[in-house]
Amino acid sequence: MLSLHYYFRVKSNTYQPFHNFKLRPFLVRLQEARESFIPVFFSRVHNILTELNLLYVHVTIHRKRNFPSWKFFETHVLHPFENFNKSNITDIIYQKTFIEHREHYNSFVPIYTDGSKSADQVSFAVVFPNIIFSFRLHPSCSISTAEITAILYALEQIPKSIQKLFIIYTVSLSVLKAHDSVHDHTHPLVFSVLDILEKLASKGFIINFCWIPSHVGILGNEQAAKAAKSATFSINGTVPIGDLKNHIKLLLYTEWQEQWNVETGNKLHAITPTVQSWPSLKNRKADTILTRLRVGHTRFTHRHLLLEEQAPMCSKCNCTLSVHHILSECSNFNSQRLRFFNTTTISLPTLPGETQHVHLFAFL
Repeated sequence: MLSLHYYFRVKSNTYQPFHNFKLRPFLVRLQEARESFIPVFFSRVHNILTELNLLYVHVTIHRKRNFPSWKFFETHVLHPFENFNKSNITDIIYQKTFIEHREHYNSFVPIYTDGSKSADQVSFAVVFPNIIFSFRLHPSCSISTAEITAILYALEQIPKSIQKLFIIYTVSLSVLKAHDSVHDHTHPLVFSVLDILEKLASKGFIINFCWIPSHVGILGNEQAAKAAKSATFSINGTVPIGDLKNHIKLLLYTEWQEQWNVETGNKLHAITPTVQSWPSLKNRKADTILTRLRVGHTRFTHRHLLLEEQAPMCSKCNCTLSVHHILSECSNFNSQRLRFFNTTTISLPTLPGETQHVHLFAFL
């Protein structure tokens, strides 16, 4: 995971010395001819990218603020629904308010944008008065990337129009706020949006933005939402490094889970069949004991491996002693189980699981 993160960080930074690095043919031949030759970093990453189907994914170039704060281009955002609370306002009121808003700005051409993310695809749509655009993005893109890409695509189409006044409507308030709070960690596509806005303003275009609530019956927004979900054509775009990191983490965890699913003989698998991170106890000694119980390896049950002795046997049950046997099976400890757990039959996962039994350490 760290190798992939570093690789995409290099590719996203044009100032990195290895940004345009390409494997030379002689290195590839040397690597293939000598098994003892340790592959270079980019060669190893190439194999990982191929395995994860990420070889042809292009990362978005990370841009820094190249303009001083006093020259910062300020976006114009309209707030016709600023004092509305969606929980106690009906859709009709939203629709009437929007109609009044459009009557006031009837000289501005409306453009509706929306992004969509599901288990199957990530897509966006842009609705102009006479045409609708909808495209799919790479599955690793986030919903924020889809929303910003929709706005970016709308801005790229505006110069083709003879009109000069436009309002871009979006359901993502966070995207609009991102335009007004630019810093080094801002979404990289926001810089592209600001660049286009500045160029359009220099050519006499006036672009306003407006937030509208979703699923309240506003026609343009409903069209954009429907078009985004039904997009079929893919667009060749870049993926922000933040989205790629999250996608890589998901892919690796999925692969890890698939490998863990077949490890049914592992003692820890009975405790946690799913790959997840559990919080540690504040007490170091107690946390060590709990971890040993979970993995099924303790000094009492496994020291014979170090001393080359016979495995310890239960004198009552005539079987090999194990953590599972001591905690939940051996009849020698039925009275203790009844005292601390209020039952003589208890499943192992309920004792040293994610939230261990409150009387587990007292039982020991």
